[in-house]
Parts: sequence; C-alpha cells; structure tokens
Amino acid sequence: MGNILLLNGPNLNRLGKREPDVYGHETLEDVVKSVEETLNRAGHSLTAHQSNHEGQLIEWIHEAEGVVDGIIFNPGAYTHTSIALRDAISSINIPVVEVHISNVHAREEFRHTSILAPVCAGQIVGLGIKGYQLAAAYFLQLSAEGRGKV
Repeated sequence: MGNILLLNGPNLNRLGKREPDVYGHETLEDVVKSVEETLNRAGHSLTAHQSNHEGQLIEWIHEAEGVVDGIIFNPGAYTHTSIALRDAISSINIPVVEVHISNVHAREEFRHTSILAPVCAGQIVGLGIKGYQLAAAYFLQLSAEGRGKV
C-alpha cells in the first residue's frame, strides 16, 4: 500500500470563502475528502496538511523522505517566491506534482512563473479542484505501471 502526501500552502484554508469566482465554492475539506476517497478505493492512503507558514511546509517535505511515495502540492503564492521550498523539493527523492486551482498563466503576470515547476514531476493548472484528482490519478498510474512505490 502506498501513501501520498497532500500539502496546501497559504490561504488555501480559505477555499470556499476566498474569491469563489476564481477558486470555486469547494472547501479544502472537500478537496481532501475527494482525494482520500480516490486513493482509498485503490488501496492507498493519504496524509494531508495545510499551512500558511513556509517553514512548516518545508518541514513536512523533509519528513516525507522515506515515508511517502508521492506529494501533491498546491504551494499557493509561494509558487512564485519560495526558493526555500524549491530547495526542499529538490532535496528529496519523491515525485512532487504541483497543483493550482486557477489558471495562473491567465492571471496577473507575477503568477506566470513557478519557481517550483522545474523540480517537480509535473504541474496541473486551471482545472479547479479536479487538478488534485488528476495528480492522484498520476500516482496511481505510476503504481500500476510499477514505476513507483505508490
């Protein structure tokens, strides 16, 4: 059985309340429940955390080494600013899929560049909370192909 870590960064605890025209009406709890159900049906488990603090996210990434088989990560605004998170991701031997609910490339110019994308296995943007499901499906596919421990 594999374990996936779901990390959400700053302000994602406000899902369902914050700019619903951009982020939708689903809550973070809805996201976690949906991903957890998908993984559990396939015999895998999910550990989920959210923090508004960069250092806490870094600690969870470090602690994941040797414990989880993949990380689904919505880093929020840290996507565009955090070299420290980039360094944390590149320091582990775990695939990370970066997820964004909104299409960051269709928004303000400062959101167009992800500092993290070059050290992630992939990036899913603009598909709403479905992006989290697609990231989970990616890890299940790796497991089915025998290319991951998931």
